[in-house]
Amino acid sequence: MVSRSDILVLGLTAGVVGSLVGGLLLYAGLALVLAGNHAGWALALPAAPAGGGIGLLLARKLARQL
Repeated sequence: MVSRSDILVLGLTAGVVGSLVGGLLLYAGLALVLAGNHAGWALALPAAPAGGGIGLLLARKLARQL
């Protein structure tokens, strides 16, 4: 059975790790774009979905424990 603390840890972990990954991708992509390399958009645009994908993976891991 999944407890309340497991759900709380999932939310906090997904938020922190998702923000770090998404922020790093966004930073690297925009740094490349500002330097004149427009291929940086390939990193900047999927930053938010990549951060959310980590939360999805963590939620599926928790759901398998049910």
